[in-house]
Amino acid sequence: MSFPVLLRVRLMPRMKIFNTLEQATFDTPPAFNSAERKQFFALPLMLQDAMAGLRTPTNKVCFLAAVGYFKARRKFFARNVNSADIDYIARQLNLSIADVDVTSYTKFACIHHQRIILDYFGCRPFDATTMAFAKSEIAMLAPVQYQPKQILIEIIQILSREKIEVPSYNVLADLIITAISQHKHTLSNIIHHGLNETQRSKLDALLEKENDNTTTEGWHYRLTLLKRPSQSTSPTKIKTNLADLETLQTLYLDLKPVISQLNLSYEFTKYYAYSVIKSQIPQVSRRAADDRLLHLIAFVAYQTFKLNDTLIDTLLNAVQATANSAEKAQKNAYFQAREQRSQSLSILTDKLGHTIRETLSSIKNIVANADLSDSQKVALIDSALSTDSVNGTIETQLDDFKRQTTTLYQGQDYLSSLEEQSLKLQHRVADIVRKTQFSPNCSLPALWEALVYYQRREGHIDKNAPIDFLSVEQRTALAAPEGKFRVSLYKALLYISVADAIKSGELNLVHSEKYRAFDEYLIPKADWHNHRATYLHRAQLEEFADCKATLRQLEQAVDEGYREINQGLSSDQKTYLTLRKDGSFHISTPKKVEVECASLGTFFPERKYISMLEMLATVDNATDFLDEFEHWQVKYQRAKPSKKLFMAGVIGFGCDIGHRKLAQTSKQIDEGDLDNVVNWYFSLQNVQNANDRILRLLDKMNLPNIYRQESDVLHTSSDGQKFEVAVDSLNSNYSFKYLGKDKGVSVVTFIDMRDLMWHSAVISSSEREAAYVIDGLMHNDVIQSDIHSTDTHGYSEVIFSSTFFLHVGFAPRIKNVGRQQLYAFKKRQYYQDLNYTLLPDNTIREGLIEPQWDEMLRFAATIRLKMTTASQLFKRLNSYSRQHPLYRALKEFGKIPKTLFILQYCDDLPLRQAIEKQLNKGEGSNKFSRAISFGHNQEFTYGEKEDQEIAEGCRRLIKNAIICWNYLYLARALADEKDGERRAALIEAIRNGSVTTWKHFNLHGEFDFSDERMIDSMGLTPPRNISIKRE
Repeated sequence: MSFPVLLRVRLMPRMKIFNTLEQATFDTPPAFNSAERKQFFALPLMLQDAMAGLRTPTNKVCFLAAVGYFKARRKFFARNVNSADIDYIARQLNLSIADVDVTSYTKFACIHHQRIILDYFGCRPFDATTMAFAKSEIAMLAPVQYQPKQILIEIIQILSREKIEVPSYNVLADLIITAISQHKHTLSNIIHHGLNETQRSKLDALLEKENDNTTTEGWHYRLTLLKRPSQSTSPTKIKTNLADLETLQTLYLDLKPVISQLNLSYEFTKYYAYSVIKSQIPQVSRRAADDRLLHLIAFVAYQTFKLNDTLIDTLLNAVQATANSAEKAQKNAYFQAREQRSQSLSILTDKLGHTIRETLSSIKNIVANADLSDSQKVALIDSALSTDSVNGTIETQLDDFKRQTTTLYQGQDYLSSLEEQSLKLQHRVADIVRKTQFSPNCSLPALWEALVYYQRREGHIDKNAPIDFLSVEQRTALAAPEGKFRVSLYKALLYISVADAIKSGELNLVHSEKYRAFDEYLIPKADWHNHRATYLHRAQLEEFADCKATLRQLEQAVDEGYREINQGLSSDQKTYLTLRKDGSFHISTPKKVEVECASLGTFFPERKYISMLEMLATVDNATDFLDEFEHWQVKYQRAKPSKKLFMAGVIGFGCDIGHRKLAQTSKQIDEGDLDNVVNWYFSLQNVQNANDRILRLLDKMNLPNIYRQESDVLHTSSDGQKFEVAVDSLNSNYSFKYLGKDKGVSVVTFIDMRDLMWHSAVISSSEREAAYVIDGLMHNDVIQSDIHSTDTHGYSEVIFSSTFFLHVGFAPRIKNVGRQQLYAFKKRQYYQDLNYTLLPDNTIREGLIEPQWDEMLRFAATIRLKMTTASQLFKRLNSYSRQHPLYRALKEFGKIPKTLFILQYCDDLPLRQAIEKQLNKGEGSNKFSRAISFGHNQEFTYGEKEDQEIAEGCRRLIKNAIICWNYLYLARALADEKDGERRAALIEAIRNGSVTTWKHFNLHGEFDFSDERMIDSMGLTPPRNISIKRE
């Protein structure tokens, strides 16, 4: 018997979106502090008449309370009013608290007051019409957002943005649960009716056992070997990945019609796939048929895309390593041949000198011959200069020298080295290039022709292979002296060209998440054109809708910037700026005068070391950050494991100890229990949410704001730090400057002026940090930056362009800023006529910007609406894509805010000092990381990028918890201190010190010196002398 969908919803166990505490917090009035009461309970002028019309003290107090609560939360709480708020409002209105009785506040009065308040704020009530709107929004969110809590948070934000009253938790929860159930029902129907028996059998076969002599059991599950692609670049591991891809992609292509019907978002696909990856095979097998098949389809789709990306990462790494090695060999050859080159140059000079001297001597004799007429002399001189033997000798000598130097520079030496290493490269990437399904929309026709030829011939190349994609020098080099076609060189050059085209976005993959066509990551064009105004409104970009109006406003700002800086230069005002003769300038930034005060470290415990476990437990008591560690399968609430297991997981990841080693060296922690917790609860999203939970408490505290220079401006920064990786990882790369001969990654940490670390990213050590700046700024649920600083590695014109649309002031510390090009809309002469001394170098090319303005807005809206990460867009639109019109437009537009910043930077000493101070906080955070990461010689022990980011998120969680503990300790010390002088000294120490201090914590655990711990557990003493036979 089948039940209607809505009936089945009622029969299902009720899904809990918020836990009990979160639900209670949502449905009760906000707990204001004294400053917030003053802010929210100030009676607006336009509501004074309404207040005057209220008769009873109760109605007046409840009305103003409702105004304040609605202003803060866009929500009403009926007769629920905090007692502290009643006292405050009564005093403000000069009413007697004894006359206020909230229980007498009638429902009629409450509803009437709500209408007045809604009308004042220009908001709509949550009625049948707005509920229908909420349903439609939730229906759109349910298929793309797998986390019910995130849907709830997003719909609250949507209602607030659309000025609609936010209803109770139960109302929204019911709408969300219904939408999720309907979506799941739709998916089940597609599975039920879309899959044939053969496809079902193929999917279920993944759960079957296969014989395997390499295991102790003699068998393995087929699915198990497909769960984790290898991160190694060894030929054997690459072949394994290719074989797995063939298995999965064959199944994926067979299932493609059903996958297209399911239309799962990337997040949903990943959610179902990871449920399979994290589960033991019997757990997957026990699922209901349609649910099991849905999970397996998602697994096949996700792993197909992931394996394609993994293999392309392998290709890019291997090609780069080969190119680097060839360049190194070429440089070595160049330096070894210096003596030969000097000798050749000396011989050439001597030969040229001899030839020229002979010619000049001949001309001198002709001129001195009195028997010759002038016309005869001219003819003879011309004959002497144009003699074939003379010209031939000079040209031959020059050609010989040019051929030698061309060979030494990137010519035959480089290509020969490339050819020598080609076979090694072929072993790694030949089959990747041969088997990868590239998208035919390649913007390099000559390369596409060569790639198709290579794939059709299964990688077998002959002299008929297409060569138009190569340079003239490379084509010439393909023919060996004996006329033989250099196949190995051709293949190496083809692989390099393919890799470059992938990086530039000119060559894309069909089945990929990382290497699709750039346009596929943006809001779909048709959707953008049909709903442009809606997207601009939702992305808060409406003010930039008109290109010409925006550019004219910026033109005025640029003119004003030049006026202000030149006005300062012409006055006696000390600007610390010196103009050079070549038009560039030098700017100095004197340090702020240090305030003499007690060291903040002296106020923390001196003879007591706080254990990491105590610190984490204390901060959890204050923030409940461990509540954010939810089971991966979020559908129903489970009985949660002990908190100590979560703390052990955080320490194991964050200190690079490893959770298994931690379990084996700790008391009261079972390795199996900890392994289960780490597997199911330690997702990247959960770790980020736990960090955010701590940051929310700190953001509400008053004490951290002591570090703000202005109460409404938050200055943030980001900085990278290199870490080695101890295992195979495609996310790691070489960085000789920082890591020597080892591979590693760069951890980019975002920190604000209060030492709150709100975001981090783990990237390859060869990547620029600039691409990830916007990701951090968009992780703004708690910390919303007003000014963001980086060093030179974190800036580019495209980042200036992007931060402009995000309404964030970008203030990097640019190396050699005085030699940066300055721009203006007007020509340089305009400013010279005004007698300015600091002048623009070039004009903005509006012709590059205006035709691409709509695309620039679509790009910015995609980022602001978090439909794609900025770093993913920048990876497909980067310095390799110099000819892409959008890249050129963003780069050109970015020169405007960059110029405005440099002009302000030169004219504003406090800004320069603030940038230096903020970037120093980032460097302090890096030292903090090294102190926390003691478990494995400051190395990552995880190969996959997501695992590395979970480990880094846990390290940041420990750092934020220590910062939180320090603030809690200092806040209590201030509250307890009764002596005014000592209290002032503590405040001064906080203001001029840093809460990023950890000397009073025991980060390394405790040593057990009990007698039983000194017993030889391995039976190694006394040593036995073993005779070793010499060969």
